[in-house]
Amino acid sequence: MKKVLSIFAIALLLVSCSHKKEVKLIPAENFNTEVDGKKVSLYTLHNGFLTMQVTNYGGRVVALWMPDNRDSYEDIVLGYDHIDKYLNNSGERYLGAVVGRCANRISNASFTLNGVEYQLPKNDGENTLHGGLIGADKHVWDVTSVNDSLIQMHTVFADGEDGFPGNLDVTMSYMLTHDNQFQIRYAATTDKATLCNFSHHSFFNLKGEGRGTILDQELQINSRYMTTINDKLVPDGKYSGVKNTPFDFREKHAIGDNIAADDEQLRNAKGYDHNWIIDKNDPKSYTWDATLFDPASGREMQVWSDQVGMQFYSGNFFNGKEKGKCGKPLNFREGLALETQYFPDAINHESLSPMPILRPGEEYHQLCIYKFAVRPKEKK
Repeated sequence: MKKVLSIFAIALLLVSCSHKKEVKLIPAENFNTEVDGKKVSLYTLHNGFLTMQVTNYGGRVVALWMPDNRDSYEDIVLGYDHIDKYLNNSGERYLGAVVGRCANRISNASFTLNGVEYQLPKNDGENTLHGGLIGADKHVWDVTSVNDSLIQMHTVFADGEDGFPGNLDVTMSYMLTHDNQFQIRYAATTDKATLCNFSHHSFFNLKGEGRGTILDQELQINSRYMTTINDKLVPDGKYSGVKNTPFDFREKHAIGDNIAADDEQLRNAKGYDHNWIIDKNDPKSYTWDATLFDPASGREMQVWSDQVGMQFYSGNFFNGKEKGKCGKPLNFREGLALETQYFPDAINHESLSPMPILRPGEEYHQLCIYKFAVRPKEKK
């Protein structure tokens, strides 16, 4: 495997982060370390169109290169070029990571399951966010299989970890397919009833990291309804139609068109940080969720999944104090996340079914796919 990767690395001319055709790989040695006695490494996957670098620390996608309609490559996810920046991070915690065991927010850091109340750590005001203080993003996942286009990882969340019940056994795989899909698969079992709701948290910018805001990129979401939130950014258990609101992405339009509208929901979140209810007849069906498009480069990303909801977060808390892989600041709204999942805080609202509960004898499965393409440059 190392020989294959080294040959591939040599074939790619390592250049600066300027707008060139070549891909710049992060040196693998930048991620060679141990965390809690477990080995951390950096792995490179490729399919001839996409080139991805992944670390098993938090299952993070560190880099993702794709061409534009001039055949020039850019790294379209935000991240850091050294493991130390992830381990000692004062900025955005979840760059490129898998989040769980229960993605998104749990109100008042507590829930009741089978008559037992569980108290969780508060890491988002009065709430629990993305699993708590440890969470999937701080696990060193065991790499069980890897080749040029696939990596499979495994971890176990211990009973009582971050306050959750049950030993939760999880397998996750990332795969780049021949038709330019980035497929993410999750599978999990438990020995005690628990919450199980994983999601992927790459921050995408189809222009490339450090090349400006995402506000002029166009978004379309397959949704007529959203879950409304309170001033703590937690769903209040109600649904709201998106028609005639700043949350209507049924037809594609620029993200920045309505983000500054005088709307209570937008003010609460300082932009978009909400969960859309995906239109589907069967809650378990695999459907198209969203399409993101950058008119300048022609890059397009579709999101498909078998989940009932998708969180769209517009990078409202980036402040420019941290620098990304190219040495440029990670500024306000220069990356966005599209996270497929169960509804946030569903465990505390009967109206937000299905519940993210996994019981002994059951198996949790999730499929999330990001499909990439390049539209031809329009002729003037």
